[in-house]
Amino acid sequence: MTAPVFLVDHLPGTAGTVTLDGPEGRHAVSVRRLRVGEEIVLTDGAGTGAYGTVAAVEGKDRLDVTVTEVRTEPEPTPRITVVQALPKGDRGELAVETMTETGVDGIVPWAASRCITQWKGDRGLKALGKWRATAREAGKQSRRLRFPDVADLASTKQVAQLLADADFAAVLHEEGAEPLATAELPATGHIVLVVGPEGGVSPDELAAFAEAGAKPYRLGRSVLRTSTAGTAATALLLGRTGRWS
Repeated sequence: MTAPVFLVDHLPGTAGTVTLDGPEGRHAVSVRRLRVGEEIVLTDGAGTGAYGTVAAVEGKDRLDVTVTEVRTEPEPTPRITVVQALPKGDRGELAVETMTETGVDGIVPWAASRCITQWKGDRGLKALGKWRATAREAGKQSRRLRFPDVADLASTKQVAQLLADADFAAVLHEEGAEPLATAELPATGHIVLVVGPEGGVSPDELAAFAEAGAKPYRLGRSVLRTSTAGTAATALLLGRTGRWS
């Protein structure tokens, strides 16, 4: 089994000793029950990881790590961002969790016109915080060194601009004439996918996205829920672009 990953604010540039404390230290000591000699990975979530072993455990929330190697992963290419319309209930967090575990690089919450869920005021800030916390936890769980960015809530106009700047832009749509599995993809750059809400992407939104250069593509014969479509599409693209090779 691979070593568990813990998030830290700062990492050493070379080998040495690092102290893990606070909430992450408590999780390592009291929940994971790591002991002296066990392997551990510390990451900043931005692509750098410090690999080492537990040197000492103090109390319930503190341990020292002897770092033997520091690695920095290059930014993946092509970068994959999913624009995720707000699902109902906790399905948004489910979508973030599974997309992160699969390997998505960026997630943009989208206030589509047909979204039942609305993020407003403090409630919206709290929901966004949950998405970001979910991405962090899923990033650690899946042993990632580079966690996905979860952007602020975007309007349709902002999504259209993101699509216009992309190297490949697509709207997942059950009536898309072309399958995503055969679309011509860039070898580098930025891929942006739009996943609509339960009620679907409205004609006005489709028109705005088409003007920005995003065509509708279908995934397959079955219609996926908004909370699973982004994960399936991300997996497909990771395989097709060679990032899963």
